[in-house]
Amino acid sequence: MNNWIEDIKQKYHASNIAEKLIFINVFVFVFTFLLNTFSALFKIDGNLIIDWFALSPHFDSLLFKPWTIISYGFIHSGFFHIVFNLVFLYYIGNLFLNFFNKKQLLTYYFLGIIFGGIIYILSYNYLPALKSQQTVLVGASAGVTAILVGLATNIPHYALRFQLFGNIKLMYIAIGFIVLDLIQIPDGNAGGHLAHLGGALIGYLLTRYFNKGKEVILNFENLFQKKKEKPLKTVYKNKQSSNKKTINPKDHQVKIDRILDKISKSGYETLTKDEKDFLFKVGKN
Repeated sequence: MNNWIEDIKQKYHASNIAEKLIFINVFVFVFTFLLNTFSALFKIDGNLIIDWFALSPHFDSLLFKPWTIISYGFIHSGFFHIVFNLVFLYYIGNLFLNFFNKKQLLTYYFLGIIFGGIIYILSYNYLPALKSQQTVLVGASAGVTAILVGLATNIPHYALRFQLFGNIKLMYIAIGFIVLDLIQIPDGNAGGHLAHLGGALIGYLLTRYFNKGKEVILNFENLFQKKKEKPLKTVYKNKQSSNKKTINPKDHQVKIDRILDKISKSGYETLTKDEKDFLFKVGKN
């Protein structure tokens, strides 16, 4: 058992940031459903994870549980829900890291989740068709969509090869997902699809902003790293540069004249290594 746990730890620490997100989502998923089983066996109403970490559309709930604007992105409602999100995150996330860095991936992922959550809350409070519905939001889809659309905005003509469909450009894949979300809004999961669209919008805007040479980096990276003690800094002085600053130009010329005089009397071969190096440096300057 201990070896199995150690293997998982080693794989986690050896994985890239997209894979670390997958590990965390899987762990939360398994823990959530184990807790759900425990609750069912002991006839405990509700699920602690869903009750405390899913995102409610009510403003007062967000004030009371502000962490839910992020935590909902690590909870999934079922097996196929998490498999689709994480398989997509694996492939798109690893491709994303070929063109962006890990801090940027975390920025897209978390801002996608946050902005998707905001769109969800606003929709259920201000759209007449959704006001009367009672629901909660879960899933990493908004963050994954932000990564997909952000990447497609950066390299729109990059093509992925599919067995049945051949090569499809990233921009068409992204557009396809956006269209699917738009047409599925009336199907009963309007909040989820609107959250995806919020993630898509923030992914597009982030890439446009990065491409202008600007930076929007949220430092979430420390959440996925062990804290390390900072080593003591050792300061080394550059002797060569300090010597250059202290040498008097007059003394410098005197040394050159002395070496040239030695060459004229005894020949170049009689110079010491330091004298030859000095002449070489003077010649380069």
